[in-house]
Amino acid sequence: MSASPPAPAKIVTRFAPSPTGFLHIGGARTALFNWLFARHHGGEFRLRIEDTDRARSTDAAIAAILDGLGWLDLNWDGEVVYQFSRAARHAEVARQLLEAGHAYRCYATPEELEALREEQRAAKVPMRYDGRWRDRTDWPNDRPYVIRLKAPREGAVTIHDQVQGAVTVNNAELDDFVLLRSDGTPTYMLAVVVDDFDMGVTHVIRGDDHLNNAFRQLALIRALGWPEPVYAHIPLIHGSDGAKLSKRHGALGVDAYRDQLGMLPEAVENYLLRLGWGHGDAEIISRAEAVAWFDLGAVGRSPSRFDLKKLENLNGHYMRAADDARLVALIAPGVGAALGRDLTGDDRALLQRTMPEMKKRANNLNDLTQGSLFWLRNRPIPMDEAALKLLASATPGLLDVARAEFAAQPDWTAAALEQAARALAEREGVKLGQVAQPLRAAVTGSAQSPGLFEVLEVLGRDEALGRIDDALAR
Repeated sequence: MSASPPAPAKIVTRFAPSPTGFLHIGGARTALFNWLFARHHGGEFRLRIEDTDRARSTDAAIAAILDGLGWLDLNWDGEVVYQFSRAARHAEVARQLLEAGHAYRCYATPEELEALREEQRAAKVPMRYDGRWRDRTDWPNDRPYVIRLKAPREGAVTIHDQVQGAVTVNNAELDDFVLLRSDGTPTYMLAVVVDDFDMGVTHVIRGDDHLNNAFRQLALIRALGWPEPVYAHIPLIHGSDGAKLSKRHGALGVDAYRDQLGMLPEAVENYLLRLGWGHGDAEIISRAEAVAWFDLGAVGRSPSRFDLKKLENLNGHYMRAADDARLVALIAPGVGAALGRDLTGDDRALLQRTMPEMKKRANNLNDLTQGSLFWLRNRPIPMDEAALKLLASATPGLLDVARAEFAAQPDWTAAALEQAARALAEREGVKLGQVAQPLRAAVTGSAQSPGLFEVLEVLGRDEALGRIDDALAR
């Protein structure tokens, strides 16, 4: 790891997604690392939407990015910067470089450039612009032109990357890239450099697929005489099999982890934090701890492996630690939709009363939603296949006897009901499970639930006996 350069007076990081789709899980990790680094150092975290690709940028994608960052509580400082709106400023800088002799007009036609590429392909040499207009001044003023950077050709440039270490590229490998297109629109390379400078960005923390871009951007920064940012290029995330992360590995938008997989934001944040960064053996890391501990020195150079199962297990931990009222609020829309009605205050109170036990059995909000439905179902409640098998295989007549025993109980409490069930099992010469499992199926519609006798107590005498009667009538 390379030594850290002197820190500026105020650290400013940025997250700069292109709004051509959802907020990818890798982009969310980049945003998190930038946010944590800024907060750790008491600096600023800025947000820039790089919407210069007008054909692919959409308002829906912008909304999805903002929504995903909001869900993860990655609050940015200042106003959102929209890159497209700053095109005039970008063009102004390109023309300043032209006037200063650090850039030049290039009149090469598309046909000429394609012919050059064909020659380079045939010669099996790297394809790059050959600088044919670099030193010419016989400009044909009646033809369109692009503005290219007059990049250095001699020597080499070294970037002391805070993750990758010292990386050196010979200037001969870089070409005179386009700054301003013939229609007057800026290129990505120009826009990024100008925006980073105007936003006061001091640290560029991004995926290592941008490392090659850094050398071109640095050439432009030096031509402008602007302060050079500190670079930190983070290895990309791979799937659990080591292949490039894709949808089959769980590479979904951040919104899908919330809406489809039922994850909590703090679990997703904790998991992303541990993808490529660590603090000793710590696995469960609070936000306060993350802010206190995070720095670039602990970011690894190897690609991380995304494991959806590990994320689910981590989410289960956060589910069990979550506030009961919050969990009720999160599952209430799904429960109501499944029941086909809005939940009442009594419904919500019942769910909150049962939440301490229910959340122990769920690794995500979807499981919690499904597991909570039996409390509020109208009779006769639906039965899953496992419950039907339990009822079909129950000792003949035993459920009827259990129903009669429970109906005669004066004390409808979990303790009294369990005592009655145990006495019944002993009297009938069967195991307790042979009494309890058919009862569980009858009152919950499932083979799994919280403690049966606690369920019976919460449901109440009339509802519980009614559900047993429904099961007996099947």
